[in-house]
Formats: sequence, structure tokens, C-alpha cells
Amino acid sequence: MKKETKETTVKTVNKKSTQEEISDFLDMAMAKEPAEKKQKPKLSNIKIEKLHPFKGHPYKVVDDESMEELKNSIEEKWLLNRIIVRPLENTQDEYEIISGHRRVHAAELLGIKEVPAVIYFIDRDEATVLMVDSNCQRDSVSPVEKGKAYKMKFDALSHQGKSTSDQVGPKLTVEKISDDDSPSQVKRLIRLTYLTPELQEYVDTGKMKVSPAVEISFLDEERQRDIVDCIEETDIFPSHAQTRRMRNLDAEGKLDYDSIKEIMSELKPNQVEKLIIPIESIRQYAPRGATPKDMEELLIRLAKENYQRQCRMRDDGAR
Repeated sequence: MKKETKETTVKTVNKKSTQEEISDFLDMAMAKEPAEKKQKPKLSNIKIEKLHPFKGHPYKVVDDESMEELKNSIEEKWLLNRIIVRPLENTQDEYEIISGHRRVHAAELLGIKEVPAVIYFIDRDEATVLMVDSNCQRDSVSPVEKGKAYKMKFDALSHQGKSTSDQVGPKLTVEKISDDDSPSQVKRLIRLTYLTPELQEYVDTGKMKVSPAVEISFLDEERQRDIVDCIEETDIFPSHAQTRRMRNLDAEGKLDYDSIKEIMSELKPNQVEKLIIPIESIRQYAPRGATPKDMEELLIRLAKENYQRQCRMRDDGAR
């Protein structure tokens, strides 16, 4: 018999811990203006129908095993943490979700009509920074999702006048963009946002490593689609060294579909089959003091001599 869903307002979190979180956020995100000019956040229960996803939200909400576990947790313990929202401009009682997209989706699947929330009265850029920082800590965030989030945060900080630039490009610092990833890693992840959707999917599914994907991101869309076509035809993915060669050829104006296919068809070092023989199994047949290299050369010579002997015997038998 199907379990009856609860269509009631969920329990709220401990008010003291929520107020501490609000205080910390106000100290960090709203310090640029006097507190009296900002409307203080408030706690509320909001109907799910009044909630809207964050515009450009980079994180995927998927009905997978993790979502099923979240549903079971909410059904058993309710929502123990409030979602974070902000009022949508030019609307009445409509809100944009800053943090809590997965929880809202799980609650909706369970038939829950209202969820506990903290409403922040902040602008789009402040909301973007908070959205990124609230979600990037999750273990399930993919490289492309993180890259899109970092780019959104950089753009938001740029609008607020908190980032700098020079003739080369934006200066990304770990203090401004991420507390976990280094400045170089932040730049690499942001480069993934310049890939075609097909290549981004390869990265997120683990079929393509981040390093070669970053190199490909510097190619134009036509060349990237040539690479996708080659991958689909051969089921082979380019290595980091191969994509660096592609970039060099592209800089010389010599990169096209044929050159891409030629590079990708080359046998990679890790694709070469190797014969592994325990050294003790042949040591007794090798000269005293022979090194592993000497033994390898001996085996190759013996195999070659045996092949030549068989060829001579075959030729003699044919006469």
C-alpha cells in the first residue's frame, strides 16, 4: 500500500543556529553598506509553488540514488536545514532559491507543500556569491559545474568592483573565488565553460581528463566539433600531449579535421601492450651477473633466432 505523503508545513530548524548563520553572512556580504540600510533576513515557511530556481544555476538536480536517499531522510526527519532564498524583483511573494534546490525537489516529490526558509534581501550579485559558496562544498559537484559556478562568482565580484584585471586577463585569487581550489585550478575549471556541451559531458562523466579538455577549450567551436566527430568515430579520446599539439597547429593555422584525426589515431604510450615476465623465471638461464636489460635483449635475440630458424625450415620444406 502506498505510503501517505504529508502535505503540511515542515518543522523548522533551531532558531539560534540560524541566527548565527545570518549574523555571519551579514558581517561578510553586507559590510559594504551600513546595517541600517539593509533589511534584515527573516525566517519564513514558503509554499513550493512560490519558489523558482536560481537563474543560470550550474548545479544539476538529478533523480538518482543520492536524491532517493535525500527523500528518505526528509520523510523520516523532515527538513532540518532551512533553504536560502531572496525575493524576486518585480514580483509579489515570489522567491529565487539561492541554496536548497535538491531539498526543494525532494520535498516536492514527497508532496510537501511548504519548506522552511531564510529570506535574504540582497541583490543579484550578492546572491550569486552566496549561491556558489553554499553549493561548491558538495562532494558531488562535477568539474564543469564547479567551473560554471566559479565563472558566475567572478562575474558577480566584477560587477561589485571586487576583482581586478590587466592586459592579459582577469586575475583570479583563491581568496576571492575559492577557499579550496588554487588560483591556477580555478582558471582551469573556468576554461571548461568554453567547451561545447558534448565535450563538457565527456569531462563530467570522466571519459575525458580535465587537462586535455582545458587545452581544447582554447580552440574555436568548429575545431572542437571536429574533435567530437573523431571521438564518436573512433571511441578514442585525445591525451594531454595530443591536445597541446593541436593547439600549436591551430596557432599556425594548420589545424583541420584531417590533422586532428591523424593525431588522435596515433598509439598512445599507455595503449602499447606489455609482456611482463617475473625475473626469477629466467635468471637461471641468463649469464651470471646479467642485468634485467641484458635479459630482455637475450630474450629478443633468442626469439628472433627462433623465428629465422622456422623460416629456413619452411623454405627448405617448400623445395
